[in-house]
Amino acid sequence: MPITEAARRRDHIANLLSSYGELSANTLSQMLGVTVQTLRSDLRILDEQGIVRRRHGGASLILRGENIDYQPRLEVSRDEKNRIAAAVADMVPNGATVALGTGTTVEAVARALVGHRGLTVATNNLHVVLALRMAKDISVLLAGGKLRLRDLDLIGAEASEFFGGIRFDHAIFSVGGVSPDGALLDFNLDEIRARQAISAAGRQRILVMDHAKLHRSAPHRWGRLHDLDRVVTGGMLSGKLADELTTQGCELIMV
Repeated sequence: MPITEAARRRDHIANLLSSYGELSANTLSQMLGVTVQTLRSDLRILDEQGIVRRRHGGASLILRGENIDYQPRLEVSRDEKNRIAAAVADMVPNGATVALGTGTTVEAVARALVGHRGLTVATNNLHVVLALRMAKDISVLLAGGKLRLRDLDLIGAEASEFFGGIRFDHAIFSVGGVSPDGALLDFNLDEIRARQAISAAGRQRILVMDHAKLHRSAPHRWGRLHDLDRVVTGGMLSGKLADELTTQGCELIMV
């Protein structure tokens, strides 16, 4: 289904709030070139979806410092995530082996891979399994472990051991947030252990992240961008951080 202009505008609002923090309705309307009435209607819808928090005539992004339910995350930057997914799908040839982690951007990658032939996919994400259910020529291996009902992913020792026993062509995963100096951040240790295991399972490690992950805080650090092979994002990294990635041999792809 084609994305509407209103949906694109709400993606843009989420991205602006991710970059600037709290903004007033007047400021956002000027940035986007729409009336304050239109902007307030957008903020009301985003508030109802659990994406932004309205207060004092403005709004801030809930995702900046806390994790939220899966469905609201699915709505943030949907068009951007689809662009990221299309770019990543172009990197994966038919017949490849692919480890897919958790998160809404990774789910978008799974949807973009449905038409590939001869893939073997290992995942701890039931949303990925559901996204691939219409694929005609893809084999899926599912990790065990503790099921988080809110996100439909599997974490814990069993999931880490599952990925520790494979060596695939590509490992594609997301992250809770990225600090200004390029540190990978997440919300809980079980999720970090699963991401680390997925990352280690791939000969090529690909991080996918939308605008909202940049400068988003989370309590735990577990790695750095420049240690990865590719970073695919719709966000704009600072010149210093982008240069650091290039120097360290990490390919930065901005969609």
